[in-house]
Amino acid sequence: MCGIVGAVAQRDVAPILIEGLKRLEYRGYDSAGLAVIDKEGVMGRLRRMGKVRELEDALQVEPVQGGTGIAHTRWATHGEPSERNAHPHVSGDIAVVHNGIIENHEVLREQLKGLGYVFVSDTDTEVIAHLIHHERKSAASLLEALQKTVAQLEGAYGTVIVDRREPDHLVVARSGSPLVVGHGIGENYVASDQLALLPVTHRFQYLEEGDVAEVTRESVDIYDLHGNPVERELLDSDLDHEATEKGPYRHFMLKEIFEQPDAINSTLEGRLTDNHVAIESFGHNAREIFSKVKAIQLIACGTSYNAGMVARNWFEDMGIPCRVEIASEFRYRKAFVPENCLLVTISQSGETADTLAALRLAKEQGFMSSLTVCNVPGSSMVRESDMAFMTRAGAEIGVASTKAFTTQLTALAMLVTAIARCNNKMTEKEETQIVSELRSLPHLIKDVLQQKDAITELAEDFSDKHHSLFLGRGTMYPIAMEGALKLKEISYIHAEAYAAGELKHGPLALIDSEMPVVVVAPNNELLEKLKSNMEEVRARGGQLYVFADPRARLSAGEGVKVINLAEVSDMMAPIVYTVPLQLLSYDVALIKGTDVDQPRNLAKSVTVE
Repeated sequence: MCGIVGAVAQRDVAPILIEGLKRLEYRGYDSAGLAVIDKEGVMGRLRRMGKVRELEDALQVEPVQGGTGIAHTRWATHGEPSERNAHPHVSGDIAVVHNGIIENHEVLREQLKGLGYVFVSDTDTEVIAHLIHHERKSAASLLEALQKTVAQLEGAYGTVIVDRREPDHLVVARSGSPLVVGHGIGENYVASDQLALLPVTHRFQYLEEGDVAEVTRESVDIYDLHGNPVERELLDSDLDHEATEKGPYRHFMLKEIFEQPDAINSTLEGRLTDNHVAIESFGHNAREIFSKVKAIQLIACGTSYNAGMVARNWFEDMGIPCRVEIASEFRYRKAFVPENCLLVTISQSGETADTLAALRLAKEQGFMSSLTVCNVPGSSMVRESDMAFMTRAGAEIGVASTKAFTTQLTALAMLVTAIARCNNKMTEKEETQIVSELRSLPHLIKDVLQQKDAITELAEDFSDKHHSLFLGRGTMYPIAMEGALKLKEISYIHAEAYAAGELKHGPLALIDSEMPVVVVAPNNELLEKLKSNMEEVRARGGQLYVFADPRARLSAGEGVKVINLAEVSDMMAPIVYTVPLQLLSYDVALIKGTDVDQPRNLAKSVTVE
């Protein structure tokens, strides 16, 4: 979703801007645009619906040139996807690009209309352009006008502004939506992601919350929230954006497992304000729709179905009825549609045949609205759903889904929070707590990744095994399902998952010393029940491999191996406990000598029934 690129140079910056936008296409967008100012102060603006290549082609027909420019890829929130809603937005001599959501845009819009400003788009961003223009009338500089403007904004934003009367610099502000400054030789740049700038520089400064900066060809001046000059560390990056390169990793799957902290950061980017999930990030009319929701229907396949199973628990914990179904089953039965039911489809590719067919069928069945949680912009499900929420996981090459799954869970946690908030099912204090927990996720997952060596050692016990059992309870049962799916996908070991309380209803007959039993044991209200289920396994000679919260006080011993993870909240536990199961499956597959990234008989995107 939404990418920003800006540059100040002696050469023409349009090619730099276009290349930067191409490198941000993974984020998801529906339109693209740029504004460039030449040394005479002439500003050229060009915007197009669709892909960056449409903008690039248009530049061949209507060239704009100059040494200062800004560019943007937009994913619609306020206002439908259209050329008039595409960035940059202009007010007089001012042009603006913006990521995030301005929550008080309606109040500001009315104030600006009272001052005589005419709005030509439906976006929240246009208020920034007009505010800057208004403040510039009395401010000593464009930087001062920006500082006065951001003091009036509420919400999340990363914004870059140019003024054709000052063609040799640009100004930027960051609050809740990341911006990075790139340093070149005799030219400097800004972007929402350093990946956009790797063709021109590897030297970066990351703006901190509340920072405002002025960027020229020769200098970068940064000011904090209070207007004080500050220094931000200048870092050298060795990152390569090429998703088709493994880099230092042996397999794409391992690379993508370790990319999860950054992927989740991308999912959250610009969608959290101080204490809230930004509801408009689900769509420009999401607030109106969510406030009417009385029930949820989740539809998905495979790993995405497991994500839906977790979300069902979350929704119903909030008092919102929720059903989840496998798409291939849903489409072949007559489903009951409750009043004011929101249909949510979940798919990494957005092209999963059964899920897409179920979406099309459901449109005829009386659902109040549809939303897709997806990783691929422009996919069929994104185009055909009323609303779309992009997970921003980036390209996932390995067939066994890793970062796509954890970003789906992150997105669904945000969706649950947004709908509960709109239906008064959640207190402000509860939402604040969830937002805090979401922000902690990348750090918690980094902690789990530190356990890689211990998990590798654990995996050696699976070298001669042909069957395995995964156990969990509550929200952890779907995570056990996901763990079993990963193991069977890439190591070809037969693996099953059970709700642990079901052991005595059949699976105990399978337990012996040759059946490893993997258990996910966070410190939740079902822990004591789970401990009893583990004792049932031990009593029958089963070998337990337990991933646990330290507060669970589970100890290793004969027939039991324990890896303690960081303490984590009940809601975030499914996301965090997924990661060690991914690592376990990967290491077992290495031992088995299978094709980790391209397991037999499987495809990354299932586009046939």
